[in-house]
Amino acid sequence: MSGADASPSAPTMSSSGPYAERERLITENLKQIYDPEIPMNIVDLGLIYGFEWSGDEVTLKMTLTAPGCPVAGILAEEVKLAIEKVPNVKSAKVDMIWDPPWSPDRMSDFAKRQFGYA
Repeated sequence: MSGADASPSAPTMSSSGPYAERERLITENLKQIYDPEIPMNIVDLGLIYGFEWSGDEVTLKMTLTAPGCPVAGILAEEVKLAIEKVPNVKSAKVDMIWDPPWSPDRMSDFAKRQFGYA
């Protein structure tokens, strides 16, 4: 994974380096995708765990709020398409991971305030 240590609520992203701008653009695109059951975007919910790059190809590591989510496949395809809209991204893969499991602690400060956790 690229990037430095990040807080539990932030995706692991490069703050500099060859992928930083692409990761910023991907993150902006992903903020337009909302969890189908929770009225919050997947970035602020803390569902994005990080990026792995191989040239112009990227694998996004993400999770869901619950392993049995019935829209996992649809959401993964929506995320993949959002990533591939970014210039200089040749292809994207979404890797659903369950470890570490999602918890409200992963949410951004914004999301925590919205849901009364902060």
